[in-house]
Amino acid sequence: MPRPVKCRKVCHFPNVLEFLPADDTEKKMPIVLTVDEYETIRLLDKKGYSQEQCAESMQIARTTVQRIYEIARKKIADALIDGHPLRIEGGYFIICDGQSSDCSFGGCYKHEIYQKYAVKKGEGIMRIAVTYENGQIFQHFGHTETFKIYDVEEGKVLHSEVVDTNGSGHGALAGVLNALNADVLICGGIGGGAQTALAAAGIKLLGGVSGDADKAVEAFINDTLDYNPDVKCSNHEHNHGEGHTCGEHGCGSHSCH
Repeated sequence: MPRPVKCRKVCHFPNVLEFLPADDTEKKMPIVLTVDEYETIRLLDKKGYSQEQCAESMQIARTTVQRIYEIARKKIADALIDGHPLRIEGGYFIICDGQSSDCSFGGCYKHEIYQKYAVKKGEGIMRIAVTYENGQIFQHFGHTETFKIYDVEEGKVLHSEVVDTNGSGHGALAGVLNALNADVLICGGIGGGAQTALAAAGIKLLGGVSGDADKAVEAFINDTLDYNPDVKCSNHEHNHGEGHTCGEHGCGSHSCH
């Protein structure tokens, strides 16, 4: 019986899910880079981590990092040299929720959020997060500087609070919401990569909503919220690989089997 694959912790979900050759006259099969393979490239080549540091961040063995990294670089080389589209999806991964104090070697803002908020949420409480600015629903998820969170029980808001994202960009915001232990996100525009990250984290998305944040939450509670299930972010719509999901092996909020 094969040994089960251990989930790889991903702290930054890719903003762009598909890259296409500029000269696309010859249609070629896309090369698929998994999310965990992407994370090794980000940590080793972009952040400059050692393989040991990368292994610690992803919570896997160094030999596993080495193997994933070699596969990822070969795929990228094939895409660049042979002119294949490169698509990012699938893999055995879990979105960072800030539980680990070792994340980013003690400097992870998500860990601070998790310590403050995740443990405070009680049984039977739904936590709704809204992209927030001056009382309104902020319209670009990837540039959200604050979320307003609402704890709801039996159709009533028990508590609400504005939370600073500490400058977290597109790829890290799903992790912030995961650390907040959010069940639902209400927002305006949102790109495909962020939507996929939220799905992997098990967070329900209600996009394409505008107006007063408090009223939107009230409408959601009363099942009258007008939202767009096919919402797109106009700033990124052209390259998010519409229609692709994380793949059947995304660990989400569960362990791999």
